[in-house]
Amino acid sequence: MGTDAEWRAGGTAPPVAVRVVRQAPDRVAGAFDVAIVQATDVLTIAAADLPALGPGDTFTILADVLTVQHVERSASQAFATAFCRR
Repeated sequence: MGTDAEWRAGGTAPPVAVRVVRQAPDRVAGAFDVAIVQATDVLTIAAADLPALGPGDTFTILADVLTVQHVERSASQAFATAFCRR
């Protein structure tokens, strides 16, 4: 289960092939009393595959390039969840 992706540290390093679980929930944000729907991408990755995952890194999945905004580790440190923007 999962999707093939290429990870690049800092967005410019040589690509590393990884498997990710991709979710793309829409998020509602407010600005000036107006609700704005934003597309978001959330990736779950085995932490052992990318121990140095951080903001500014990129993932390429097919034609989509996703930039990591924030990373959270699971309590067991087994998985990392990357919140990305397109």
